[in-house]
Amino acid sequence: MRAAVVTSFGGPEAVEIVEVETPEPGAGEVRIKVAAAALNPVDAGVRVGAFGGAGRRLGLGWDIAGTVDAVGAGADRQVGEEVVALHYGMGAELGSHAEYIVVPASAVAKAPTTVDTVHAATLPLNALAAAQALDLLSLDPGQSLVVTGAAGALGGFAVRLAAHRGVTVTGVARPADEEFVRSLGAAHFSTGEVAAGGADAVLDAAQLGERALAWVRDGGAFAGVIPGAQPASVRGVRTAAVEVAADGARLAELVRLVDDGVLTLRVAETFALADAAKAHARLAEGGTRGRLVLAP
Repeated sequence: MRAAVVTSFGGPEAVEIVEVETPEPGAGEVRIKVAAAALNPVDAGVRVGAFGGAGRRLGLGWDIAGTVDAVGAGADRQVGEEVVALHYGMGAELGSHAEYIVVPASAVAKAPTTVDTVHAATLPLNALAAAQALDLLSLDPGQSLVVTGAAGALGGFAVRLAAHRGVTVTGVARPADEEFVRSLGAAHFSTGEVAAGGADAVLDAAQLGERALAWVRDGGAFAGVIPGAQPASVRGVRTAAVEVAADGARLAELVRLVDDGVLTLRVAETFALADAAKAHARLAEGGTRGRLVLAP
């Protein structure tokens, strides 16, 4: 099969399309024929060497939408099922930017029925990360939350999920994004000025760090999106960072929210797998509204 990998670090040109053995599922695993897989900033980080792995082949791609085509012993899935899944790709030799991917059956959920496969591929990584970050904050309905990077992929899901739970959300983003952020359910909008100590919690998708920490009340909570990079606790504020984990049952809940019209999936552009380097170059340009997706 074909797969997008890096064997040396660098710009978009470092992305290679190689021929590799098609993986076989082991016990408790399934193989998915990939129909679409979103491109994420973490893939660019792998490409430039931000997470190490020099001298090794590193796979790219975490999001998966496709069809189960082989099932290992004990895996509770059926060949032919249309599914979505998260492949935790840090340090893996192969990722979802490939024609086939093997993942634990516990990472898999049935695909949404109300969107196409390309849109479905934008759900797993960022929606799971947003949901799991909100778990860290443990907010009750009526409490207040500031989401930085509220117009981005993870931030946008966080705004919508929190508002759906009855949390009062302030979205922080660029002025041009106000209408969109409010459409997600944000009660308030800011371009970066938030009252010190005015919120019960902050979800810092834009990685503002200590600046955003100052917006949390004494004894509140702060969640970052890069493990280990969150600011130190001050004033009794709990600080943590989400490290996304594959969770098929939680992903199934998010799929239901897509089918119920609660979550909206955005695609900016689709690329063939052979054009993965072009997709990386487009990601580096920035300014997209929606996700870039590879379709093998």
